[in-house]
Amino acid sequence: MLQFNHFNFNVLNLEKSLAFYKEALELEPVREKTAQDGSFKLVYLGDGETHFQLELTWLRDRTEPYNLGDLEYHLAFLTDRFDELLARHKEMGCVCYENPGMGIYFIQDPDGYWIEIVPVRG
Repeated sequence: MLQFNHFNFNVLNLEKSLAFYKEALELEPVREKTAQDGSFKLVYLGDGETHFQLELTWLRDRTEPYNLGDLEYHLAFLTDRFDELLARHKEMGCVCYENPGMGIYFIQDPDGYWIEIVPVRG
């Protein structure tokens, strides 16, 4: 057996990121791990429908934003509520790129990570 399990984003402000992912994508914490010395905290978020998880890693001593390079990677979500989510994300001010020709758009989280929103196509 070989299957996807999780993907990691390092975050500077864990509480801000948790609030963003709850509001924007309805992700909820499903498990977490905190170092005994408090030096890091991992929070795994789930969508309630699949087993795939997004791991948010917070490092206590990190004070500078992460260098995300050219953002040539991203996480993607498939939805049957495309128009509803687009309106929500526009209201939140987190839409960073729209491609109407392809029928997709991207949002940006508080740390600058891009997330693609893809509609279910029939």
